Amino acid sequence: MVRRTVSVAAATALLAGLTACGSDDSTPTLTWYINPDNGGQAELASRCTEAADGAYRIETSLLPREASSQREQLARRLAASDSSIDIISLDPPFIPELAEAGFLAEIPDDVAESVTENVVQGAIDGATWRDELVAVPFWANTQLLWYRRSVAEAAGLDPENEPVTWQQIIDAAQSQDKYLGVQGIRAEALTVWINALVTSAGGEILENPEAPADEVQLGLDTDAGRSAAQIIEDIARNGLGGPGLANEDENASMLQFQGDRGSFMVNWPFVWAATLAGVEGGNLDQALVDDIGWALYPEVTEGEDSRPPYGGINLGIGAFSDHPDLAIEAAQCIVQPDNQAYYMVTNGNPASNTEAYDDPDVQEAFPMADLIRESLEAAAPRPQTPYYNEVSTGLQNTWHPPNSVTPDSSPEDATTLITEVLKGERLL
Repeated sequence: MVRRTVSVAAATALLAGLTACGSDDSTPTLTWYINPDNGGQAELASRCTEAADGAYRIETSLLPREASSQREQLARRLAASDSSIDIISLDPPFIPELAEAGFLAEIPDDVAESVTENVVQGAIDGATWRDELVAVPFWANTQLLWYRRSVAEAAGLDPENEPVTWQQIIDAAQSQDKYLGVQGIRAEALTVWINALVTSAGGEILENPEAPADEVQLGLDTDAGRSAAQIIEDIARNGLGGPGLANEDENASMLQFQGDRGSFMVNWPFVWAATLAGVEGGNLDQALVDDIGWALYPEVTEGEDSRPPYGGINLGIGAFSDHPDLAIEAAQCIVQPDNQAYYMVTNGNPASNTEAYDDPDVQEAFPMADLIRESLEAAAPRPQTPYYNEVSTGLQNTWHPPNSVTPDSSPEDATTLITEVLKGERLL
């Protein structure tokens, strides 16, 4: 017997849905497979159940915490034509794989036009495959450059008003014996960093992401790929990432940044709420908050705009759902700007719809809300390919640990490994 743990929020949402729709068993029930959060998606399910006025009710079903495990479970069930999957919270890198396999229902043109109105470009790009919108943009995420004002000032930098480069923050940290907050762990966080560096240098990890596996061309063994490797080498070999760089994820980067040797950090907006909570809990000083500034992601080449990381969640509609039209209707409700604003404030996940950023509660909770919106417009998705798992794992295998990365070999090594894997000549 499989035992399932249901959160209080999820149970509350389900009960609210049942109450709103009465006891009429003929009301269609939509199952929304959600990634773990702080109960926000369950609350949105309840809100949209109530708004449906008996047309449908939404139940939530929790996916595993790790994105790779979510992908595995969904792919397996959709391959078996599971009709219980109506709405899916999807990590953007896995959307092309599911779309290419025919596992996602088509988004009608009028709906596609509606759900992309006032939506940041990064989220639209992440929900698109073969020039068609295949998922509904829900929440979007991006990394900012967080910095200690005191360190930036000592280095003569003004990131708030003038873009800074990776070289400038490397020099600033090194001259003041500080650490840079980056993610060097052998995990998806490393792929995120590599992709942002390569795209900010004007390149792409994959040059033809829609090609068949054996025809995919990589763009790593290029000037852009070598520039990315050079930055990682400079940080790692000079000890600027801190002693735990090879195991450093987003949370570890934040904790290091909050310490006495913190200087600059690239990270997601969750760090702001987490730092405020630390002050409220008495674990951090208010002086730390007063010393924190934020700016756009660093440039690789001075004068060339950076391409910050893009993350988030989009809503896919299961191709085998018994109620695809209702599922699309429910997805449209979920992503309404007021719902996105609620979700951003209560769960800390930035909205994909720009209207949500004008909400007073969003502006109060996120003083950097306008910058997040600006960053999302410039953000670059990770490689959009059905073979993303092979590409990402190949990068992690060849660009880790960070102190082994070198522009002379790492781009070529990754290109060779990933190409051979995609051609079936080698296993990861």
